[in-house]
Amino acid sequence: MSVQAQYRTEEYNIFDLGAPHAKWKQMREEKPVFQDPESGYWIITRHADIKAVFDDWKTFSSENAQAPMRPMCDAGKQIMKDGGFTVYSGLSARVPPDHTRIRKLAQSAFGPRRFKAIQPQIEAIIDRHLTKIAAAGACDFFREVAYDVPALVLFALMGIPDADVPKVKDWAASRALLTWGNLSDEDQLPLAHKMVEYWSYCRALVAARKESPGDDFPTDMVRAQAEGGDITDEEIAGLMYSVLFAGHETTTTLMSNAVITLMLNRDAWKAICVDPGLIPAATEELLRFEPSIVSWRRKAKTDAEIGGIAIPEGADILLVMGSGNRDAAVFENPENFDIERQNARNHLSFGYGIHFCIGFQLAKMELGIMLRELTARFPNMTLKPDQEIDYLHNISFRVPNQVMVDLGLEKTQ
Repeated sequence: MSVQAQYRTEEYNIFDLGAPHAKWKQMREEKPVFQDPESGYWIITRHADIKAVFDDWKTFSSENAQAPMRPMCDAGKQIMKDGGFTVYSGLSARVPPDHTRIRKLAQSAFGPRRFKAIQPQIEAIIDRHLTKIAAAGACDFFREVAYDVPALVLFALMGIPDADVPKVKDWAASRALLTWGNLSDEDQLPLAHKMVEYWSYCRALVAARKESPGDDFPTDMVRAQAEGGDITDEEIAGLMYSVLFAGHETTTTLMSNAVITLMLNRDAWKAICVDPGLIPAATEELLRFEPSIVSWRRKAKTDAEIGGIAIPEGADILLVMGSGNRDAAVFENPENFDIERQNARNHLSFGYGIHFCIGFQLAKMELGIMLRELTARFPNMTLKPDQEIDYLHNISFRVPNQVMVDLGLEKTQ
């Protein structure tokens, strides 16, 4: 093994996202491209390198984006096979021409027109949750607000009944652990059963929309198919399988991390309380500074080079966007949270290139409405002191376990 491959920062663990920023900074400065000896993944930490890999989908395939970090055990594979689990990917692990074909149809159904139509529902959902916590004066913002709101919004778009929210959220959490976590064989087995249930649900939803159309995403896709769109039932179900996960788990985390960040940066919080017109800029800086997804995967299809370092064919690559978002070569004083930053939107939190997140507009809309309502109702909100905020043990999603807040209503009265 080369010296390059042996490099690691002190106590670096790609699954530990509790306090990674100092480690990422060290890697950017010392060895911005290196192979992690524990996982075998090549770690990429600089903005320019990450962007270049995202942009070159022919050399750096997305085929491993949804692959379990720890391969499914044989017993788990049998459970999924026996259960008829056949899903490949919605969009993130596909490449052209299939990616181009499916994304074109999906974008027509998952775009500004539908988002604008659902805005009153988003506002009503947020109003209901904030009214509920106001009565208590304090809450776990993660569990009591951010956990449900994006799911209810997305599921309204996707035609999912409110009664199904708990089980779909549970399936989504199970998928995150199974795909991006580091589970034992024993721990994988119950999640394999849940993935079978999740996939069966998605397929049944597509079949149901063929019988009883609604005003939602699967109906739009089924209609596009009937009108000659080149997409199969399995591919529509695959989109459901992906969007029902990615479209709310990430926004739950974004809202939670936004509250933590703003509570720790009181000047910024006070500024958007006084002037809600600053919220769009604050949203971009929040996406740069503390995004939901901090890393994503690619696989080298040929021998290649990243940042002047040779990468062998077949290499698994981990693009650490959370590090790239704090690269001093792009962002001045990158460790500072600054809602007046002029180039914050150059962050990589939605990816880059052909796989740029299809739901980015919805995520920003939801966060913007949430911040508008929080600042109007709870300008004196603070984090409860002395709480320990732990983060989900995985490679990609920086998910806090709690965000305990005091809403500051006594100070307002």
